[in-house]
This record gives sequence, structure tokens and C-alpha cells, in this order.
Amino acid sequence: MTRHLLTLLLVLLPAAAFAQTNAASQAARTWRQGHERAIVDEFVSLLSIPNIASDRANIQRNAEAIAAMMQKRGIAPKLVSVPGGNPIVFGEIRTPGATRTIAFYAHYDGQPLDPKEWASPPFEPTLRDKRVEDGGRVLPLPAGAAFDPEWRLYARGAADDKAPIVALLTAVDALRAAGIAFRANLKFAFEGEEEGGSPNLERTLAANKDLFAADVWLMCDAPLYQTRQQSIIFGARGVTRVDITVYGPRTELHSGHYGNWAPNPAMSLARLLASMKDDSGRVLVDHFYDDVVPLGPVEKKALLDAPAIDARLMQELWLGSTDGRPQSLNELITTPSLNIRGMASSRIGAQASNVIPSSAEVTIDVRMVKGMDGRKTGQQIVDHIRKQGFFVVDREPTAEERRAHAKVAKVVVGPVGVGSRTPMDLPISQEVIRVVESARGPAVKLPTMGGGLPLQEVERPLGTRTIVIPMGNHDNNQHSFDENLRIQNLWDGIELMAALLTM
Repeated sequence: MTRHLLTLLLVLLPAAAFAQTNAASQAARTWRQGHERAIVDEFVSLLSIPNIASDRANIQRNAEAIAAMMQKRGIAPKLVSVPGGNPIVFGEIRTPGATRTIAFYAHYDGQPLDPKEWASPPFEPTLRDKRVEDGGRVLPLPAGAAFDPEWRLYARGAADDKAPIVALLTAVDALRAAGIAFRANLKFAFEGEEEGGSPNLERTLAANKDLFAADVWLMCDAPLYQTRQQSIIFGARGVTRVDITVYGPRTELHSGHYGNWAPNPAMSLARLLASMKDDSGRVLVDHFYDDVVPLGPVEKKALLDAPAIDARLMQELWLGSTDGRPQSLNELITTPSLNIRGMASSRIGAQASNVIPSSAEVTIDVRMVKGMDGRKTGQQIVDHIRKQGFFVVDREPTAEERRAHAKVAKVVVGPVGVGSRTPMDLPISQEVIRVVESARGPAVKLPTMGGGLPLQEVERPLGTRTIVIPMGNHDNNQHSFDENLRIQNLWDGIELMAALLTM
């Protein structure tokens, strides 16, 4: 059987065909089938609370709501924070005779947004019969258990990352109702700053090591594989941010009077950015790849075993080409990247003026993999900019500096990130694979994910391991407008969490 045919079969076969061997998973399905509306109602209630990390008042409301959800299940909650930080909602289930502790992580904060971009208000959870992009119609919440598994629930945080919180607590309900005992001590840590870069997570854990200590942290975040198969991911790339401003004349100048004479900073910035990557997408900054820790044989085999998805994604995303060919997406996300988040210089479209801009700005993110240091990589980028003939400062340049140098750039590096990767052949890694596959069938195992998660911020202070357990649909619009969760992903997530809670 070819890999492409196997991929197609795995997409077409329902998850239920695979989820027959785990008793906890089966109990969760039975419970869910009798309580669908109550589960969604609790989810809707949580999604209705605005959750932008900088909105401290509403973040507190979220934390208190989650604490109340825990209290309702007899899990004594604690709001744990350090000065200036948003609270981590902590809870614990102690199991007599248990010899190990498993921690479950999710976050309740969400990305900033512009409500005008959304098809429906982002904090008024809205059920639709399919994706907005496909003409999805708004539906009322059905009475009883009448949810079509392909329906979507739209709201900020629906997929990233409130769904795992609801799935975990619902799974606790289901297991207790079925009389299925836990085997390990369980801890829950729900963060309120992940979308802001988790600036206080490591400090909070370090100040409360005994409270958060666990043998493994299961990071319940990220989307499933693009074939809708369950995935298990053993690492993540960190993010280092670089802001660059290039300067031209003191004020905008008439492009007719001064064109061909006054240097244009937008053009200068474009040339600078073009110097950083070749036509295939490889980064040209000196020593950029030097510290990358290569994949081992187990990790390389996992990439070979993963279903091929590039052709399907190119079709879905209207792409006529990809960077990095002939390498696949799965291979490329195990390597570092340099990405332009956004650029700005003067005005465009109907607001455009006949001017030479006075400055041009760009924000870059560098995705860091295991072995790389964000501070070192940031300095490599600064060195590259100098090599292109720029006088570089890390604050607003003075008039004298701008007069004295043909090309001036302000470069600010930070915050810096680091990549992390847990070995896939560790006993705990293999056990997680076994349990996940007993509940959800054959899983796609990946050494790392393309996006970032605070894995090192957990591992460093606690000396533990982290493994990523995704739950959302891959087409969930996370970090953008019209974020959504496919209903079946919530149902599958409840079964998956029930299996992991009983490891």
C-alpha cells in the first residue's frame, strides 16, 4: 500500500474505528454522548470571557472561572503568580500509592484581535454548520445531543487554547462517573500569558518548584496533523524577535522634487531583507545554522513515516510553489527559519502620497531549534546588517549619527527564544505513544512542531520532560480572525484526555 493511499484511508476512516481498546476513552465517549449540550454550554461560558493577555481584569475573570470549574469537580484550585504576572490556575488530584506525577498544561489567554475582521463577535461564541470560508451558516445551539461533528464553534480561544481545559475537566467527570481510578498523581497548570511569550512562566515555576514538580508535562496545545490524524509532538521551536528601522530624510520629501537624489529607506530595507535569504528560502546570515542539533535516527524515521501532506496543503492554500524544495514541510519545520512578520513605510493604496518616506520598519521572527541561542542568533543578524554597510544602533539615532553615515539602522533584539526536543525513544515517550494510540488509533509522531510553546520555560526550572499533545483542527484560524474549533475535535479530545489521565 502506498503512503498516499494510506494517508487517504486514514483521512476517510472515522476516529471511532480506531478508538476501541482504551477503557477510559470508551467511558469518556459514553459520558459525552449523554452530556453534549452541557459540555458545550460550559465551553461557551468560558469562551465568552475576553482573554487578551494584556487585559488584566478579564484575564483575572478567566482564571476565576476556571478555578470555579475545578472547584465544581472537587479539585482545590490555586491562582499562582509572581509580581506583574497573570495567574497560573493550578489544581491537583492526589492518588494513593501513586509513584509518579503527570502534569497537564494548557493556556487560557488568546492573541490580540480586531473585532471588525471577524464574521461574528469574537467573544460571542457562534455555532456554524461549516467554515466561514465555505459559506457556513449560523446555527442555534441544539437541545440535547444533536451536534453534527463537522459543525464549528467560532470564538477567540476556541482552538487555542481553551478547548483542552474543558476536555480535561470533562474527562475527569466521565472517569469518576464510570468508577475508573487514576494511577498517577495529576496536576493541572493553565497559563494566562502564553500568547504574550510566557514572560513569567519560568519565574513562577522556579518560585514554586514543589507545587509544579512532575515526571512529565503534557502540553495540551497545537492543532492535529493536517490529515486529521492524532499527532504526538516531542519538541517545539522557540521564537526570537528582531525589530529593524532604516532611516532616510528627516521628513518625508516630495518624490518629484527629490526622487533619484534622496535615498529611499523602503528600498534600502528591501535590499537588506533580500540579502538575508536566497531564492530557495535558505538563510544567508553567517553561522546561522552552526549550532543546530541534528535529528537522530529515530527522529528521521518518524519524519519518513509521517503521511505526505505537501501536495494537499499546496492545493488547499493556493500555493504554486514552496520554499526549501525538495524538502517537505515536516522536514523544514525541524530547521530554523527567518520570517518577515510585517513591514511598514509611509502609506499605500488610496492613502499613498508622492513622497520619499522618512523611515521603513520591519519585524522579523526567527524560529529557533534545539542547540540555538536567541541572543547569539540576534547578534549574528546585527553583524549581517553591519556587513551590508549599515551603522547600527539599538535606540533612536541622533541627528549627528544620521548625518555621519550613509546607511543607519536601529536594531532591537528581543524577546529571545530557544528550541526544545524530548527524545522520542525515552520510556515515558514510548508510553505516551502507546496510550494515545490506544485511544485515537495510529498517531503521527513528529520530533518538533513549527510553532512555539514554552517547553524550555517548563523544563529548565523543574528538570522535567515535555511532550505536546495537540487537539485542535488544523484549519482553525488560530492567531487570526474567525478562530474556530470543529466539534468532533472536542469530542475526540475528551476521549484522549481520559486515556492520558489514567496512564
